Amino acid sequence: MVSRKTYCLAAIFIAVGAPLVLASVALAVPAGVSNVENFIRSVIQVVARLAGLVATGFFVASGFTYTTSSGSPEQLNKAKRTITWSAIGLAIVIAAFVLANIVTTLARQAFGG
Repeated sequence: MVSRKTYCLAAIFIAVGAPLVLASVALAVPAGVSNVENFIRSVIQVVARLAGLVATGFFVASGFTYTTSSGSPEQLNKAKRTITWSAIGLAIVIAAFVLANIVTTLARQAFGG
């Protein structure tokens, strides 16, 4: 089970990093429903950036657990699993981001724009 200190550390990391991640996307595109492509692209960028931020938080927390495990096999395995699953999740998010950009480009070429 993850300790309360780890949850607090992750919450602080997200609270500090979220405004930095979201500010550029929120201010870059003017509000307008007619521009659907830019809206969808902005949503995908925000989700990808938040996922990257969360994955970084998990990397830091699991690295801390790994460093402070004092040779305990249970803590070492827990930290290794967290790092592995964080990397897998981050790879899935990056792949989804790339795939969404490819689909957007192909749709723009097919339908004009």
